[in-house]
Amino acid sequence: MEEKYIYKEENYKIVGILFEVHKNLGKGFSEIVYKDAIEYEFLKQNIPFQREKEFSVKYKDTTLKHKFYADFVVYDKIILEIKTVDCFNNSHYNQCLNYLKISKNKLAILANFNLISLEYKRIIDSKN
Repeated sequence: MEEKYIYKEENYKIVGILFEVHKNLGKGFSEIVYKDAIEYEFLKQNIPFQREKEFSVKYKDTTLKHKFYADFVVYDKIILEIKTVDCFNNSHYNQCLNYLKISKNKLAILANFNLISLEYKRIIDSKN
């Protein structure tokens, strides 16, 4: 039985944009530069997104003071987190899992622009 690939078309478009941005800018810029370029591409291609989307954490009968800010929420269902690091580590994966949990979304894409080739990972929360 073939495993279901969630949001295949949307994922393909987002990753295509990530590669386009990396191809044009290369490595070495700060995260904000890549985010601005990604935003440009989303607007140019009419892809719905929210940048620096704020999420609150509910705990029992209250909302905690600390907020989380996802770099992008694309198509109102995919978290896109941008990094410029030597390599991904557990804190990057955990950050995406936290965003998935509080947003109730199923898919996050973690992208690293700090290498010669773009590095990206799909992170799926099957509980949502």
